[in-house]
Amino acid sequence: MVISISHSVVAYVSLLWFVSGTDGVPDPTQRDLLIRQEVSRQTGGRVTLTAAEQKLDAYLHLLKEQEMSAAQFPPAIHFFKAKPLIQKSSIFKLLQKMPKGAALHIHSSALVSVEWLVKNVTYRPNCYICYTWDKSVRFLFSTHQPFPRWDCFFWQLLDTLRAKTEDPVGFDNSLMQYLTLVTEDPDSEYPSQDVVWKKFEKAFLAAAGLISHAPVLRDYIYKGLEELHHDNVLYLEVRSGLSRAYELDGTIHDKVWTLKTFQEVTKKFTADHPDFLGARIIISVHSAAVKEAIELQKEFPDVVAGFDLVGREDSGRSLWYFREALSLPAELSVTLPYFFHAGETDNEGTDVDQNILDALLFNTTRIGHGYALAHHPLAKELSRNRSVAVELCPISNQVLKLVSDLRNHPAAMLMSEGHPMVISSDDPSVFDTTGLSYDFYEAFVGIGGLKGNLGSLKELALNSIRSVLLIFISLSLCFDVTIDVFVFFTKYWKIPSLRGRQNKLVSSSA
Repeated sequence: MVISISHSVVAYVSLLWFVSGTDGVPDPTQRDLLIRQEVSRQTGGRVTLTAAEQKLDAYLHLLKEQEMSAAQFPPAIHFFKAKPLIQKSSIFKLLQKMPKGAALHIHSSALVSVEWLVKNVTYRPNCYICYTWDKSVRFLFSTHQPFPRWDCFFWQLLDTLRAKTEDPVGFDNSLMQYLTLVTEDPDSEYPSQDVVWKKFEKAFLAAAGLISHAPVLRDYIYKGLEELHHDNVLYLEVRSGLSRAYELDGTIHDKVWTLKTFQEVTKKFTADHPDFLGARIIISVHSAAVKEAIELQKEFPDVVAGFDLVGREDSGRSLWYFREALSLPAELSVTLPYFFHAGETDNEGTDVDQNILDALLFNTTRIGHGYALAHHPLAKELSRNRSVAVELCPISNQVLKLVSDLRNHPAAMLMSEGHPMVISSDDPSVFDTTGLSYDFYEAFVGIGGLKGNLGSLKELALNSIRSVLLIFISLSLCFDVTIDVFVFFTKYWKIPSLRGRQNKLVSSSA
């Protein structure tokens, strides 16, 4: 610690001398040194690149310059309009090949593409649909026509409804509209955060009846892992409220059943795909059900990663409101890692704006979104010193109207300072994406700008694995289970196919 402080003092004094110790034209060597020192502080600034990687880095820089000078720069426009442009991008195509480490901020209800939900799940037998009074839909699998309820007065069998339509493709596209936020004119369709959040929440309610059907849930989890694996993601921590699954006859399963199902499907997937490292659940609810989370983690220490509170921050309670419940693990002398959503707001000075500080007070392992972190210098310093990574979800922040031009995202400042950060996709199905490549593109090209380089990409991917390893270590010390951190670490670094993908990525620049 003393050595670190000494180095900081020396560096600071040197900088003062450089910027104030000359008259007339400054020495060019001093300028070059200042530039190198500043670059070394940014995300990836201290990553050493091989000769081949340097070649790729130069190629990426050239591609960035070309995209920035184009008539339409994708990160500067709404993602729904930018997506076709991104898909044509040479940078995006390279990023798709890149091993991305771990996806650490995805909600289970938005894990799988809506195309699969509509074209696979809604074509299964006994699937009913109901159009609600608030211009949404509900789905339910049942052996008979479901009874009317307050939000659904008339249920129709989807097979029958499809048979009557003259345009089945258009019908399926209309169903997808209920499950996503996608629209041709997002600025007019969603003039405010309140409007977009209402549609956002409706999309989750619409998907719930499909996903929570027990046979679908098994396939859904496997498909979600498959889509991530296809995008070269190697590990998943998914946020889930553990909704109660139901059978065709109306039987309701408890949360233990859901955790066992997740455990079984994950084991099957890793057996089928040996280069995938695994998946775990962060229990995420709207109320502080901490005691239940403690019990579930005790029963499933290899499945439950920790706990989070979810919901729109601006319209919800602050973390401090739940301080008594959140203090329960410490009072019981048990370990329950926290992964708090915090700072997903642009309302400075409000109670929820203090969630960034409260999350750190409760020793959060990571900060979900952290959009407001740049406005909290003390929290920024604390999170950096504790290596508390920000889970950056660029597309989510833009679609939910925190920022319109991603070049202006506060994370640009965090990246320039080398703040610990990981990239994730939050609710990919609702935004009509899969994997992490789209969010990596927005972070690398838009938020990182020309300063973002191949070293930045490598550090962002490695940050996600480091974060997982820290949790594995803490949990292996607290539970009498085999969570072999060193096997995990070795497996990540020695995957032949991972090396192959990395080599393929580098050779693509030739």
